[in-house]
Amino acid sequence: MSMFPTKILLATDGSREAELAARAAADLTQKTHSELHVVHAFGIAPIGPPVYPEATNLQSAEYEAEIEEDQRISEQRAREVLTAEVEKVRSAGCPVTEEHLIEGRMAPGIIGLAEEIGAGLIVMGSRGRGGIRRALMGSVSDSVVRHAHCPVLVVRDGERERDYLPGRILLAVDGSEEASAAARTAVELAERTDSELHVVHVGEVRPVIHPERRGYLARQEELQEQARRLLEEQVEEVESAGGTSLRAHLRMGRPDEEIVVLGEEIGASLIVTGSRGLGGMRRALMGSASDSIVRHAHCPVLVVRQ
Repeated sequence: MSMFPTKILLATDGSREAELAARAAADLTQKTHSELHVVHAFGIAPIGPPVYPEATNLQSAEYEAEIEEDQRISEQRAREVLTAEVEKVRSAGCPVTEEHLIEGRMAPGIIGLAEEIGAGLIVMGSRGRGGIRRALMGSVSDSVVRHAHCPVLVVRDGERERDYLPGRILLAVDGSEEASAAARTAVELAERTDSELHVVHVGEVRPVIHPERRGYLARQEELQEQARRLLEEQVEEVESAGGTSLRAHLRMGRPDEEIVVLGEEIGASLIVTGSRGLGGMRRALMGSASDSIVRHAHCPVLVVRQ
């Protein structure tokens, strides 16, 4: 089943990262003949006045008037940001089908709107909060990647200021259903954008304590051979989905690290990966490979879920 053309939802906040995401969204919209929707979310004002025993009805009314005025100003500023971002996209020659202004928490608002309009792809910038705050709360892009019903393309600051496709697309595979969905998406993107498709599988390296070094080496060779066979199977699957002129890469180690490093080595313009959560406390402590790739890759990352 073809992913494109589709409805692309660009989430913007006027930041540097959002500007780069807008360029990527406009580029994809034109090359895949899709619809582009643009959304900007702004925060909720406090609800109701503080309750003090000595407060008079007049003080309460004044407080509510202040809240309403703050709300009006916030909405006006948000609309100005949205209008400015839409104009930038249109000035680049890309039509915008519809613009959306939503009030509330950003991640749930973006996810809800995507479902409401039937978006097939969300495009957004990545803005980390850093330190313990990020560890406890995550970022908006983290939350959207984890919970959106459709693929999410995350673009971060520091990336090249040009149309990133055509280029080299790096597809990460691991034999899962999510990886199969990512493969179909990567093949279609490569075909529609005339990009070069690279496929990588990262085999696991297990620490093995063995009295003889020979036994340790034999075990690692066995793991590498298993990884090689899986990569060959995945390449065949990608070819059956229409992928041509593939470059296959076998790496051993931590998937997130190896994929990010390989992406830099080959000058990837886009990394495509499936979304696989580890679940429960382990995910809360460690995150998933796709989370880490999104945070550390030098290029845009498209996370596809089954």
